[in-house]
Amino acid sequence: MNAYDSVASALRLDGRRALVTGASSGFGACFAQLLSDAGAEVVLAARRIDKLQSLTDALNKKGRLASAVTLDVSSKESVQACFEQVGVCDIVINNAGITVTRALLDQTEEDWDSVIDTNLKGCWLVATEAARHLRDAGRIGSIVNVASILGERVAAGVAPYAISKAGVVQATKVMALELARYKIRVNALLPGYVVTDLNREFLESEAGQKLRSRVPTREFGQLQDLYGPLLMLVSDAGVGMTGSCVAVDRGHLISSL
Repeated sequence: MNAYDSVASALRLDGRRALVTGASSGFGACFAQLLSDAGAEVVLAARRIDKLQSLTDALNKKGRLASAVTLDVSSKESVQACFEQVGVCDIVINNAGITVTRALLDQTEEDWDSVIDTNLKGCWLVATEAARHLRDAGRIGSIVNVASILGERVAAGVAPYAISKAGVVQATKVMALELARYKIRVNALLPGYVVTDLNREFLESEAGQKLRSRVPTREFGQLQDLYGPLLMLVSDAGVGMTGSCVAVDRGHLISSL
């Protein structure tokens, strides 16, 4: 087997079960599709299971193994019930996240609690519960926490979100350190501004174009930009990586101050 074939083989996920949180739309739905295409059995998780059904059905029609589960990542009881239902997951994509957009002094305690509980506490609850099941089963695993470039830089109007994502970056490194003994790798993916149906109108607006002018490549990301890095982090191709925080942002983080 030549070097290329060896890497291509290492990217396959056959025989593994992957849990994707926040899988009802956006990044999560795309990540679930990608992992399924790579051969994994996928478990799609979100607070409303009905929003997962169409993608689950589509994957099953292709002959893939796919199921859906109700999950509120901010609730310990919900997280525990999820893993009791689905069992050990070799791969976990901690993707569930929300934001509240308003000026710092207009953010409320409720805004803070909802964002921090979902983005940071939820990441912690899901990752640690997944790790306990992997440890007890004696299985190796890979956890990918979806952070953001706002975990390393800041922007106005999204204070709780940026703070939560900075926490996710540090949590990833702490988890990687303590879980290494169990052969569980933990890494973070830091997307930049990625064009989706939800933000396309803003990114194409005058304000969006001003934002794009500050990106060194003068380009916003596309969903497919994330596929290669994510697949590397969860597969044997990335076996040497743990505690890594991989920015996929078309160069936004290196913009000049």
